[in-house]
Amino acid sequence: METIKSWHIKGRGWRNIGYHFVIELDGTLKVGRPMEQMGAGVKGHNANSIHVCYVGGIDKNKKAKDTRTEEQRETLNTIIVGLVEQYPDASVHGHNEFANKACPSFDVQKEFGTPKKSKPKKSKPTPKAEE
Repeated sequence: METIKSWHIKGRGWRNIGYHFVIELDGTLKVGRPMEQMGAGVKGHNANSIHVCYVGGIDKNKKAKDTRTEEQRETLNTIIVGLVEQYPDASVHGHNEFANKACPSFDVQKEFGTPKKSKPKKSKPTPKAEE
């Protein structure tokens, strides 16, 4: 997460990392920007969004690829379930639905859909994020 934070602060001049949560390769959920602060992940869609990212998403040639580990998949599903329960009117989207980007390198709608149509499967309790 520190590398991403550095990209955002030093590279983009932001005051903090743009994401609220970052999922490490081992599935550890890290707290980024505090939830009470507007995220900085999708221009024009930050005010009412919670930004979650996972480490990876590209292959060795820097081409977009779903590189999520099983641990990342489990943590992502768990955090999405928890957020949808906390914000029942929310919808779940990938960055690529709002911008000409490849991330998150998988089809969010196919995997999570809109909560009103198909909620993600319940799994373990929401993981505690490390600060």
